[in-house]
Amino acid sequence: MTTTAPAPANAAPIVHEKALVRSWKTPIVLGVFALVGLLMAFVFPASGETTFGLSTERDAIQLAPLVVPTQATVVITSLLLVVAALGALAYVKFGKGHAPLWLSIVFAVLFLVTFLTWVAAGKTIPVPGMLVGTVALSVPLIFGALGGVVSERAGVVNIAIEGQLLFGAFSAAVVGSLTGSPWAGLFAAMVGAVLVSFVLAAFSIKYLVDQVIVGVVLNVLVTGLTSFFYSKVLTSDPAFNKPTKFEVLPIPLLSDIPILGPVLFRQTLIVYLMYIAVFLVWFGLFKTRWGLRVRAVGEHPTAADTVGISVNSTRFWNVSLAGAIVGIGGAYYTLDVVGQFGKEMTNGAGFIALAAVIFGRWDPIRATLAGLLFGFATNLQSVLGIIGSPVPSDFMLMLPYVVTIFAVAGLVGVSRGPAAAGKPYIKS
Repeated sequence: MTTTAPAPANAAPIVHEKALVRSWKTPIVLGVFALVGLLMAFVFPASGETTFGLSTERDAIQLAPLVVPTQATVVITSLLLVVAALGALAYVKFGKGHAPLWLSIVFAVLFLVTFLTWVAAGKTIPVPGMLVGTVALSVPLIFGALGGVVSERAGVVNIAIEGQLLFGAFSAAVVGSLTGSPWAGLFAAMVGAVLVSFVLAAFSIKYLVDQVIVGVVLNVLVTGLTSFFYSKVLTSDPAFNKPTKFEVLPIPLLSDIPILGPVLFRQTLIVYLMYIAVFLVWFGLFKTRWGLRVRAVGEHPTAADTVGISVNSTRFWNVSLAGAIVGIGGAYYTLDVVGQFGKEMTNGAGFIALAAVIFGRWDPIRATLAGLLFGFATNLQSVLGIIGSPVPSDFMLMLPYVVTIFAVAGLVGVSRGPAAAGKPYIKS
């Protein structure tokens, strides 16, 4: 019989250190973009001066345009890009194993300055107009992303954001035209998107159909239905497609702030609703009992069920709430920007909103910032086309999707969604 000698009383406890996981994605991505900056600076140099317009004629406070020497600015900023990329590499190699988020943000700003200065050599970039266009294109993306966050936090993958946006836009156009009230159109958009959410919730929660398949089918179904009614009804009788738009409501004093005033505070009601929605979704998810229940259902439905939370009921109603939020984004197309419904007018915005959910790591604030990023990339192609950029138009058309791919591919690290998202819950 063998015995084990007891450990000395003063022996140090054994500590099992967790292996450090190093993520090389960020240094690689930043290195690629730094190389692009060096190419702009030394292989394809641009001469002359670049002008950044900082005010519009309507602004109460006029700012003088900013004029910078193109080549010198591009050289300096491109070298700073290299420094930032090497800094990210050092963080991964000698630090905590991953580059901090703030370094990626600084790098993105530097690259944007480099690219805009190079591409607009000898021309003027209207900064306020570019930012206003960014917000305009980001509003449906942000509403779609907020709806996606709520739905997926509850455990249901919402691939049907595209269909909800499109049906919301269609409902707002028809009801807004018949009633002459943009408020009625806005309410109809929310109801229409909720109906699409009802179908998604019923099939994925009650009948346990694969959530991704249901979402894809709903997108195709809504696209077909709205295209049919557009061709057969709205085109033949334009009275059904002339909704009253919301008027611009400038906020006194705030709308006169240089640059930011026209961008944030000279907007319509739906944009102001977006500001409120971002705050309410964030506050609700992380500061209230409702949010705790939603997150519990999306992370560990079995544990939530044991403490008395009705998992499937919670999922059903929150998917419906997500649809109502997305519907406001759909109404933005017909009651704010375009003023009428057009066939397939969302143009894939729902899928970019879904990418914003992933890029934002299922957080309302981060998803909003991701939506603004994608909106900026989309608007940039229009701005550069207007000023006569030398960049090929084909590249500019694919720019927002390139940004989306790079973002979701891991610019800020690995994203982990809610553990139970996409998994039906069957009560044992």
